[in-house]
Amino acid sequence: MHSRIEIIGARTHNLKNITCSFEHGTLNVITGVSGSGKSSLAFDTLYAEGQRRYVESLSTYARQFLERMERPDIDSIRGVQPAIALEQKNGVRSARSTVGSATEIHDLLRLIFSKMGTTLCPDCKREVRAETPESVTRTLEELPDGARLVVLAPTDLIGSHLDEKLVAEMIRAGYFRLWDGGSIIDLEAGETPDDPHAKLWILIDRIVASAANKSRLHASLQTAFTAGRGSAEVLATDSAETFRFSSGMTCDGCGRSFSTPEPALFSFYSPLGACPDCEGFGRVMELDLDKVIPNRDLSLEDGAIAPWNSTGNLEMYDHIKDHTKPNQIPRFKPIADFSLVQISNLIDGCGRFVGIRGYFNWLESKKYKVQARVMLARYRAYRRCPKCRGTRLVPEALNVFYAGRTIAEIAMLPVRLVLELFEKMVLTARELEIGGRIYEALLGRLRFLDRVGLDYLTLDRATRTLSGGEAQRINLATSLGSGLTQTLYVLDEPTVGLHARDTERLVSVLESLRDLGNTVVVVEHDLDVIARAEHIIDLGPGAGENGGEVLFAGSLSEMNEPASPTARHMQSIHRPVVPAVGRKPTGWISIKGARGNNLANVNVRFPLGCFCCVTGVSGSGKTTLVRDTLVAAYRRQREIAPVEIAPYRSIEGLDQVRELHWIDQTPLARSKRSNALTYVKAFDAIRQTLAASREARAAGLTPRHFSFNVDAGRCATCQGSGTQTIDMHFMADVEIVCETCDGQRFQNQVLRVLWHGKNICDILHMTVTEAADFFADHAKVIRALRPLREVGLGYLRLGQSTSTLSGGEAQRLKLAAHLATIRDGAGRLFVFDEPTTGLHASDLERLLEILHQLIERGCSLIVIEHNLDLIASADYVIDLGPDGGDRGGRVVARGPLGK
Repeated sequence: MHSRIEIIGARTHNLKNITCSFEHGTLNVITGVSGSGKSSLAFDTLYAEGQRRYVESLSTYARQFLERMERPDIDSIRGVQPAIALEQKNGVRSARSTVGSATEIHDLLRLIFSKMGTTLCPDCKREVRAETPESVTRTLEELPDGARLVVLAPTDLIGSHLDEKLVAEMIRAGYFRLWDGGSIIDLEAGETPDDPHAKLWILIDRIVASAANKSRLHASLQTAFTAGRGSAEVLATDSAETFRFSSGMTCDGCGRSFSTPEPALFSFYSPLGACPDCEGFGRVMELDLDKVIPNRDLSLEDGAIAPWNSTGNLEMYDHIKDHTKPNQIPRFKPIADFSLVQISNLIDGCGRFVGIRGYFNWLESKKYKVQARVMLARYRAYRRCPKCRGTRLVPEALNVFYAGRTIAEIAMLPVRLVLELFEKMVLTARELEIGGRIYEALLGRLRFLDRVGLDYLTLDRATRTLSGGEAQRINLATSLGSGLTQTLYVLDEPTVGLHARDTERLVSVLESLRDLGNTVVVVEHDLDVIARAEHIIDLGPGAGENGGEVLFAGSLSEMNEPASPTARHMQSIHRPVVPAVGRKPTGWISIKGARGNNLANVNVRFPLGCFCCVTGVSGSGKTTLVRDTLVAAYRRQREIAPVEIAPYRSIEGLDQVRELHWIDQTPLARSKRSNALTYVKAFDAIRQTLAASREARAAGLTPRHFSFNVDAGRCATCQGSGTQTIDMHFMADVEIVCETCDGQRFQNQVLRVLWHGKNICDILHMTVTEAADFFADHAKVIRALRPLREVGLGYLRLGQSTSTLSGGEAQRLKLAAHLATIRDGAGRLFVFDEPTTGLHASDLERLLEILHQLIERGCSLIVIEHNLDLIASADYVIDLGPDGGDRGGRVVARGPLGK
């Protein structure tokens, strides 16, 4: 058996036939500048081969349901283990998935509630439980010894029902006595009740409570449950107290029936447990009056109702005028000054006017029309389900309590408090017997979440709302809980989204994964993580075609390679700090009373005309404040999109912003045709230049003939992709070069057009830097390519697909697309979500220079970030905290650093 993983001759993407190895059972880090080939080595080579070999070990039937990975371009690989990839992205799209369900904590809670939960009647607040002869016997043991008991079986009989035939059947069944509520009726003696309307019970036994009679009492109760069809009663004659018991879930006080608790009752994925109104999503679509009436300072005459301001709907204003009186719905008064009655008349209608709701109800009947569906989607929003109040579950599930809480109340708590709740719980012998292993598994998973720094998340938090870093750490905690050994784990920058104070906790988790006997390979830039690795592979020296080489492989103590940017940073020879300029704000955006998610009714001012950084520990409320409040308020105000917005009291200063650009970690298009040129709109200038040539004009070719996205000039066989994919069913698809165009993507008539000796295919194969030199005399092309060079992407080939870019390259490409459009930055606000993601320490300096250039052009910057070097470069810092979740959401500090 191999003691290490050996990769020989790796050539995936930009890797230059490299050879490297990883010891089994060690913590390894692959680092290097952005675009140097780290992901190509870790994911597209190492993980891809481990996963491919595992899939190929399965049957052909099983393989057709699994992801089919392409064989990496390598000479050989030895010692590879079954592989698990924890990538830097959140692939969850289901609105039902929560932190609790993703980590299986909710499944464990469902078992606890179904096996040990207590059902309480919501009407009379009494415990409801399914009784058995054993449980009733234990209950009656609490009565004093010597108590005289009468065991009864309820029936539907009354005195007038008794006749000779019925009496004979009862005697034959072994029931000789009845009880009419006050006296015994002996059937063998021919006795009958004095009152023909008296209710009758079957008298099973009369017994004295004592330890000696315990087995007799148990047998009598068993007979009573059988005769009473699941019900039994015990009369204590000394105290005249009656005890009622049911083998079904029926309240003894009011007789209300309940469902027997089972795991599916507590699942919002199951039809048994999901709220029927919201189908387990916790939200329903409703009319959003804030979207319908975005500015309540306007009157109807000014066009206050947004959906009625289109040409086809202006008649609705005339409808109000014709069918209502001025005192019912004023036309010239601002909506904000309407009385409650007038608001109600406008929304719900009055007289022959159907109201705003009536209008949208009419639109519902026209949903078969596209424009009606668009209108409905634009002016509706998700609201908490009024039926289940956002808990997602049926009322029956919320009647079950454990430790004084429902399962929904526990799910609303942060992981930290759930862990405290169950750690302090003292279990009875019965609870240990039934759920000991369940508790052990539950506490283990909660502790894993705490260890990876996610103790601030609530269990009911939707998984799709997590950042890429949080989603990866969720998967990391789940992997720890699974207890797998002899497995290869490949992680993509697990420190992304993690505050510097939590890095140590994360590294300890990675070491725990290693200590289980697993091989851990981490793609990482964080210097603290690199310092803790047992084996480091540094790729470079540059990016793209300038990278893909192994600069160093070994331990940190051996890392002294002068050509390695990582080595220089680890030795603190150079620190990528661009000091803050100390600019003065040119204006302010003020938000008051922000209270979305965990924000504690905060008041914040964002400066304009300078570099503002919003920081704080993970879960402190940064994204909620910036994206869900500030950015959403701008989009709502400008009617850019019908977005959901976090609640706030007021916002001022948005009128100073002409354009707002939100740049986050959303992946670029995965289309093979998408490339850097098309993304920054630079391909247009090149196509126009080629179409203006004499050969193109003579052949009647226009700019559209030089595009691989339209049929005019692209190869008809491969549709302009240059390759053809052959479906191999249960094996990985095979991609071959198109035989018609030989991979050149265009028709022959297009390829014959030359510009200074190069055709369109040759130009697309150039790097950005080479193309800039080639088109040096064409200002329009140079202007389009300049942003790509400014953000450090000059090494990219013009036709390189965006699907092959690393995370850092993708973010810089987004930035380049915006740089290409900026002439005058006045009134433009750029909002970034962790722009240092995927960036090596040596790339940070270039990023900071670009950010400062944006400000010099008149733009304003707001950046959500944890990187300390970037924070140090900011003109103004807003620090949220002091912790995450319910312990965060407050402004800890604000202002220039050092003040």
